[in-house]
Amino acid sequence: MARWMATAGQRLTILLLGATMTACDPSADVVLTRGAVWAGPGTARRGAGAPTALAVRGGTVLAVGSDEAILRLAGSRTRRVDLAGRRVVPGFLDAHTHFIAGGFELAGVQLRDAATPAVFAGRIGAFATGHPGAWVTGGTWDHELWGGELPHRDWIDSLTPESPVFVSRLDGHMGLANTRALELAGVSAATPDPPGGTIVRDPDGRPTGILKDAAQSLVAAVIPEPSEEELDGALAAAIAHAVERGVTTITDMGSWRGLDTYRRARDRGALPIRVYAVVPLETRDRLVQLIAGEGRGDAQLFWGGVKAFVDGSLGSTTAWFYAPYADDPSTAGLMVTDTAELSEAILDADRRGLQLIVHAIGDRANDWLLETYAAARATHGERDRRARIEHAQHLTLTAIRRIAADDVIPSMQPYHAIDDGRWAGKRIGPDRIRTTYAFRALLDAGARLTFGSDWTVAPLDPLLGVYAAVTRRTIDGANPDGWVPEQKITVEEAMTAYTAAGAYAAFREKTLGTLEPGKYADLVVLSDDIFRIDPAAIATVRVDLTMVGGEVVFER
Repeated sequence: MARWMATAGQRLTILLLGATMTACDPSADVVLTRGAVWAGPGTARRGAGAPTALAVRGGTVLAVGSDEAILRLAGSRTRRVDLAGRRVVPGFLDAHTHFIAGGFELAGVQLRDAATPAVFAGRIGAFATGHPGAWVTGGTWDHELWGGELPHRDWIDSLTPESPVFVSRLDGHMGLANTRALELAGVSAATPDPPGGTIVRDPDGRPTGILKDAAQSLVAAVIPEPSEEELDGALAAAIAHAVERGVTTITDMGSWRGLDTYRRARDRGALPIRVYAVVPLETRDRLVQLIAGEGRGDAQLFWGGVKAFVDGSLGSTTAWFYAPYADDPSTAGLMVTDTAELSEAILDADRRGLQLIVHAIGDRANDWLLETYAAARATHGERDRRARIEHAQHLTLTAIRRIAADDVIPSMQPYHAIDDGRWAGKRIGPDRIRTTYAFRALLDAGARLTFGSDWTVAPLDPLLGVYAAVTRRTIDGANPDGWVPEQKITVEEAMTAYTAAGAYAAFREKTLGTLEPGKYADLVVLSDDIFRIDPAAIATVRVDLTMVGGEVVFER
């Protein structure tokens, strides 16, 4: 706290918008002037009294106000940034990433835009040729791009005879293995489906290579673990990718190896962003021990949350619904964890003061989780839990009201709406999609909506997320007025979900999320004013500068 709080001896009088200071105070390190500053919710206005400038000193926001007031804080050594009308906003907080995996993905086979089976197979074959004998992983393919047919190992076996392949669908809830990978994993026609997973099979029982949810672990278990050097390299690549997009704080749905990777980077001064490192619920004993020994981290790297899964995903037809899928009436999805075991683990983690960060996508999964959270409150009493539902994609009207009333945080990913919106209707029909990605309904109910990307499932680009939340234009161009348009929200509401609400969801609202004096100077300069341009143009806006703790970490 001492680093950023003004001392009585400094006798600072710093007022948001006014930028008044006593003469004895030293000058700013950086001033940004002649622009438009969105300091946080309620400050997007223009005109008389609207902030146009900002001053930074010692890693924190010194003042926000008029050009005239802020320039009075500049000295001979102050760096001056001429915004030339550009918009300054708080640094983006991405509330849900798979960050180090994203770094590996940047160097892996690229299948996200593979629009035909031939392109899909060809890219895998070319990557295998260029990396002989190595595992081919990553991919983030989307079978909906070529009409919905699931890929088959027969598509790639002849192209990858010596290279084991396991490439994931973009949602991470199913992947395709080639014959070589299945052989290494010992998966055959005789292998039973594991609990919480499915081995997709041909009519004769032969595995097609598609493994859903828990079945993916059969192959994942034989993929070599990356070295520390490889992990460090993936993190460096992910950081560079993030700061170029204005992301200054991430919540990583990661692992203990990931947390160790962040610690190494922090200790050698190579962690310029802030990281909330979340670990699996089943490792909660280890997390409790870490907190007992080291607290909950520091301003750069912190922990205290546990991640779990109720169900699968919509794209893999494993999200858990009350009614069967419209395009596959044989299933209503599945629980990926035994309900009794998961309920017991959630209550135990709550008893021990950990933040609950749990994946739920289908309507039945969300209702089950809300009931379990209510049981935790009833059992252990009221406290500042900030329990989160990750995704909260498909909700009943009752669940929407209950999320708000129970003060559960819906941690959602707006880009999914314009991606899944291309095909979600055929999965669950016209009625259930009315409350799919129900941003407007949740805000109107009073919920603390927060946003993230789910990278690598979706792009790590908050501006694309804002564009998605505001326009809901699906990426196929088929919904120019928005898919389920009644769930659109405003630019300021979307920006709040990516900043102030993200800070609250990570217990960091006292130091992050808004550009108020005394808070860390984590900020972004945008190439255009997203509050004034046509919302359809937000997707083309760039980040020109990213600052974390007063230090420039990216400048175009």
